[in-house]
This record gives sequence, C-alpha cells and structure tokens, in this order.
Amino acid sequence: MNAYDRQIPNTATAEPAPSLAEQAYRSLRRRVLHGDIAPGAKLKIETLVREYDFSSSPLREALNRLAAEGLATVDDNRGFRAALMSSADLKDLAALRLIVEPAALLEAIEVADDEWEAKIVAAFHRLKRTEERLPRSKYQFDDDWTERHKNFHMAFYSACSSQRLITLCSNLFDQAERYRRYCAINRKQARNTIAEHRSLMEAALARDPDQSVKLLRQHITKTYEGLRALLST
Repeated sequence: MNAYDRQIPNTATAEPAPSLAEQAYRSLRRRVLHGDIAPGAKLKIETLVREYDFSSSPLREALNRLAAEGLATVDDNRGFRAALMSSADLKDLAALRLIVEPAALLEAIEVADDEWEAKIVAAFHRLKRTEERLPRSKYQFDDDWTERHKNFHMAFYSACSSQRLITLCSNLFDQAERYRRYCAINRKQARNTIAEHRSLMEAALARDPDQSVKLLRQHITKTYEGLRALLST
C-alpha cells in the first residue's frame, strides 16, 4: 500500500476501518480533484494494483464510483481515465451550480436558526485563520484550506431540508475544485476571495435572500469567467 492510503487504526474511537474499496475511492478521488492525476490520464487497473497493493476488485469499484460522479470516464475497451477538463464541461458545471446552490441557500435562509448562523461564523473563522497562517501564494493549494473552504460554503446549505440537494451541491463543488486549482496555478492576478466570503456571510446572517443569492451567483460566475479565460488561452 502506498502513502496515499495507508491507514492507521483508531483504537481510541473503535471506529471500523474503511473497506479497501472505500480507501481506494477516497485516495483516487482526492488525487483527481487536486490534479495529482492529470485530466484524461489512463487509470490502469494493473498499475493501480501495484501502487495500492490491493486486488483489482476494490479498485474497480472505486473507479466505477468516480465514473458515476463524473470524475472518471469509461473507455470503450472498459478501461478508465480521469475526466477531461474543457470549456464546455466548465460551462455546464457553472450553469448547474448557478441553479442548485442558490436554491439550497434560499431554502436554508427560510428555515435558518441560531445554530445555522453559528456554523457559518465558525466556518468563516477557521477559513480566515488558515489564510492568515499561510502565504497567499500557498493557501489555495493547502489541503487544510481546501477542506475549510468547502466547509464554509456547505455551511450555508446545511439548513436545507433536502439532503439530495445538499449532496448535489457538495458533488458539484468538488468537481469545480479541479478547475479552481487550475485557475489558482495559472492566475496572473490575485483574487480577494476572503472579501467575497465575508460579504456573502454578512448577507446570509442578515437573512437577506436577494442579496445572498446575488453575491453567491457573482462568486460562482467570477470563478467561471476567470477559468474560461484561462482555458481559452
């Protein structure tokens, strides 16, 4: 087993260790999202068997899960590849996010309570502390920042009553993460995302649905437009 997936049993909590298929899925998913596996790269079962020291069955199960999420594709010869990145896919992804995430946010604001507010404030604080700890050129590639960034966005949708909608928001956000990292690597001018995040938080805490949705749509659109420009060069 390689460094990506070596598991250390947690005897303190006595939680069951994830299955081999789950371990392979988590690792491969992270590598695809972070760009460690290049878009379009072949995911050969025999190569992965040697890398992970697993049999082919859990690896094939993991790859099928990635394919179902749109992070991998199945070749005609039944092999797998990491999903490609393209302007068309980016446009489709952004269009769907602009439908799904505002819908989840609107419903969350309608039923929100103090616990929801506290979750957003805490998530913003953790994200901001990470950005203060790391240089601007580094934090957007930091795994801790990546996790806290997603947690901040998902905190807005957490009061939504539809678990399917929340799950869809989460999956779309993860797919956008590959593009976000590509943008961060190739961006010529720094983007002040912390100001965008603060404004979004303040609008949501004020329970202003129109302003909240406006700022969220602007946030997603700005990311899309920056990426579209980079992908077209």
